[in-house]
Amino acid sequence: MDKNVFGEPLKICCTAPMTGYFRDGLCRTITEDTGTHTVCAVMTNDFLRFSASRGNDLISPMPCFQFPGLKEGDKWCLCVSRWIEAEKAGKAPSLVLEATHEKTLEYASLEMLVKYAFKEEST
Repeated sequence: MDKNVFGEPLKICCTAPMTGYFRDGLCRTITEDTGTHTVCAVMTNDFLRFSASRGNDLISPMPCFQFPGLKEGDKWCLCVSRWIEAEKAGKAPSLVLEATHEKTLEYASLEMLVKYAFKEEST
């Protein structure tokens, strides 16, 4: 069973749009996943523009891949290296840590990740 950064069972990041390397909603990975899609991030316009400027346009729909394009507020399994690049540039989106795979800890400390923990707004 896959675990999150807290060592607990990995929760689903998002199913609408369907995310994850396996397109099963989970930010889990295998050796063939060269991007290491382990980070469950909540998209911001700032991050989406940053990612596009780095050659990874996550905004534009790509129907041939059943990809609707992302908008602010969508959750998505990001490559850990892209998230770290965005963090260094001051553009990192918030993270849903319960849905962020424990493999992420090989690249970033839990202390750093907790600084970006997504907080659901209560009404």
